[in-house]
Parts: sequence; C-alpha cells; structure tokens
Amino acid sequence: MSAAEAAIEQPETEVEQFDTVVVGGGQAGLAAGYYLRKLGRRFVILDANERIGGSWRTRTWDSLRLFTPARYDGLPGWRFPGPGWSYPTAQEAADYLEAYAERFELPVRSGWRVDRLARSGDGYVLESGERRLEASSVVVATGFYGTPAVPELAAELDSRIVQLHSSDYRNPSQLRPGGVLLVGAGNSGADIALELAAVQPTWLSGPGKGQVPIRIGSRRSRLVLPLLWFAASHVLTVKTPLGRKVRAHVLAEGAPRIRVKSDDLLAAGVQQVPRTVGVEDGHPELEDGRVLDVANVIWCTGFHHDFAWIDAPVFDGDGRPLHESGVATAPGLYFLGLDFQHSFVSENVGGVGRDARRIAEHIASARSKSSPSVDDFRSRSSS
Repeated sequence: MSAAEAAIEQPETEVEQFDTVVVGGGQAGLAAGYYLRKLGRRFVILDANERIGGSWRTRTWDSLRLFTPARYDGLPGWRFPGPGWSYPTAQEAADYLEAYAERFELPVRSGWRVDRLARSGDGYVLESGERRLEASSVVVATGFYGTPAVPELAAELDSRIVQLHSSDYRNPSQLRPGGVLLVGAGNSGADIALELAAVQPTWLSGPGKGQVPIRIGSRRSRLVLPLLWFAASHVLTVKTPLGRKVRAHVLAEGAPRIRVKSDDLLAAGVQQVPRTVGVEDGHPELEDGRVLDVANVIWCTGFHHDFAWIDAPVFDGDGRPLHESGVATAPGLYFLGLDFQHSFVSENVGGVGRDARRIAEHIASARSKSSPSVDDFRSRSSS
C-alpha cells in the first residue's frame, strides 16, 4: 500500500468546536464556567487531573488549612459549606470544588492535558493527545501550581540528603531522622517548619516576608478581617496607585506570612537563618558562611508558570503573560487565577470570582462585536 493510499484510509481526527474552552478545572476554571453558563456560552472545561480538586488533593501537605475562613472561600453562586469562621482543610476545599462542578452541571473533562494551544484563523486550536478542539476564545485557568521551582544547587547536595519540594511534602514520615532545612521563609516554609519543629531539629532559611498584623482565628480577626478583605479586594488592585505598588512588591518578593508568626517559630525552636546560597562538601551553605549538616531539605521556593504549551505571542522576555486584568494581548485569549491578576485576592478561592465574571463578560462582549461563532468554525472547516 502506498503512503497516499494509507493516508486516505486513515480516519481524520475529529475536531470539536466550542465558543470557549477553559483550560484548568480548579477554582478559577470553575468560576469562569459558572459565568459562561449564565451568559449562554457553549464551552467546555479541560482539566489535566483525574479528579476535580486534584491539586488540592495531591500538591499540599496533610495539615494544610486555608488562610481565609469559610465565609470568604465560596465560589460565585454557592457559599462554602460549614461554619463561616472555620478554616477548611485542603481536602475539604477539594471536595467543595468537586461538589460545585456537579451542582452547576459544569462540563468538566478530567484527564485532559492540553499539549498545545495555537492561533487558528480568527480563533484557537487546542491539542490533547490525539484529540483536537477549536474555539473562538480560550481561558487559561491553570492556577498557581506550575512547575516546582528548585535552585540549581540542589543537584550538588549529598545524595543521602532527602530532598522534597513543598508540593511533594505530606507529613514528617517522609523524612530521615536528623535536621531539616526549609529553604524559603514564606507561608509554606513557615507552616511546614512549625509542624516539623515538634519532631526534629528545624532551620528556616531566607529573609522574612513580613506578616499580617492579626492572628487569624482570634476574636480580633473577626472584627478586622472584613475590613482587610474589602481592602484586598477593592483597594489593592491594579487600578489604584497603592495597589500597583503592593502588586510589584508581592510579585517580586512574595506575600506576607498569614498564619504563622515569627514569635511562633521562635517558641517552637525553629532556627531562622539567612539565605541558602551554595553547597560545601555536599551540605547546604548559608549566606553567612555557615554549613548545615542536615539530613533533609525541603524547597519552599514556589513555582514557575509552565506556559510552554501556549504557541502565541503573549509573553514578555521572562515568560510572563502580557495581559490587563487577565485580558491577554492576543485577541480571544484570557488568563485567570494569576497571582495579583487584578487584586490582592485574585488567586484565592473566594477572590477569583470577581475576575471570572469580568473575563466572562469581556468574552461575551467581544463575541457580540467581532468574535466568530461555532458556526463560523464549522463553515470554515467544511469549505
């Protein structure tokens, strides 16, 4: 059989058309889906996880609780179940997202990892394995869990040292007996350090990120938190001078600690030390020249956004999306759930809804003016 004959016999890959495709089925993607359904869009949500809420189930430590009480953790249309001043666990957050998708009958396809997104005519084409979809608009809602950021010096550490990224840490049973160095003194590092200090010697490396002025869960926090939430949602935005100043600091240095205070770490026996800058004889070396003989290192160094699958001119020289409150520079492309996308709470479960509504309305408005419809794609495909 000739190559031409084989090509004729091989069936063409079926192409599905939608008005909008949402990539990511976490809180951002589900919030987008809620508003897209209200606006009558024909859409689908693609999620790489096998189960809704996957990142909350697989990339957080066992003892993690949300930093905001349940009253501020609801997505649009449905408050978070449970007492309003309780602090949900990661598992409870995952279960809520799963129930939310079912409650509003959102079309989530689990186990769909998008390998490529590219411009196609006036819209976009998405490839997932052998599957192919086309849409006039795409919302990238893949969240803040990208590729774990681990410094190059990690490869130089003694092979006997247990190394984990914070997204792989679950509980102390994963570690060897002996000291633990946590690199990165933000929220993740401080939370895990406080837990580990109860069972083994613990060092927390890196400059402090500052801390919120209240102790969450206290009586005082119930009085102050509504004011802070309003300020974080409506004042600390890209539309105000103060918000832009805070945004630049947060994106460069990270957010302040929320639950764990410096006094908590001191009382627990956590040794707070300078940055980890190198390796000496297989052991981590600090900025002040000290070398720590530890058995474990946990990298609490955050994540890099993984947008290599997006084939579109919407990134700056450092690979960061070029957008205005989630509306990308490429027509029909949107981002949702980015850190400080529009306000301080943009990536929070309870804060992403306002951004989702703004983007869904922009999609609907753009379509009414110039965006092609599903029928336009079908006509083009058949011509």
